[in-house]
Amino acid sequence: MVSDDDASHVPGTGKWREAGVPHKGWQCVGIEDLEEPCHLCQMCEVQIVRYVHTMVHPDYATLEVGCICAGHMEQDLVGARQREASFKQRLSRRVNWLRREWRISYSGNEFINTHDGFNVVVFQNGETWGARFLDKQTGYIRYSQRPYISADAAKLAAFDAITSYKERKP
Repeated sequence: MVSDDDASHVPGTGKWREAGVPHKGWQCVGIEDLEEPCHLCQMCEVQIVRYVHTMVHPDYATLEVGCICAGHMEQDLVGARQREASFKQRLSRRVNWLRREWRISYSGNEFINTHDGFNVVVFQNGETWGARFLDKQTGYIRYSQRPYISADAAKLAAFDAITSYKERKP
């Protein structure tokens, strides 16, 4: 079993050797954490990976590959490694989000004020939970669109919404 962290891996196995499989011009459309190395890279067919990069090409089917193959496929190994590192950091922040000290408001709802200027409130609505975040700098407010089964699920949804909002924000 070869780890995806093996920087000495050079494409030369699996689909890298097959005629008709593009070697460049791919684009990563997402990364998934499988929580343990259990997926065989669909490009080199050698690496067992935990973090799966979903790669698309206009002239070929979608492939789920490891970081190194993704980097070679898009001709940007540094970019692929940075993308995976950022993904891992976001996962870590997401886990720690639930561990943060949430306070209780006067109305009995859990809330938190973040260091980067967001106020997040989690509230119960009957049997389900919802969340709201406020960007204190701009005044933008967003409420959760779906009901959640627990306060923690609503907190994680708020984290994801804030992360997405910050990525879109100019």
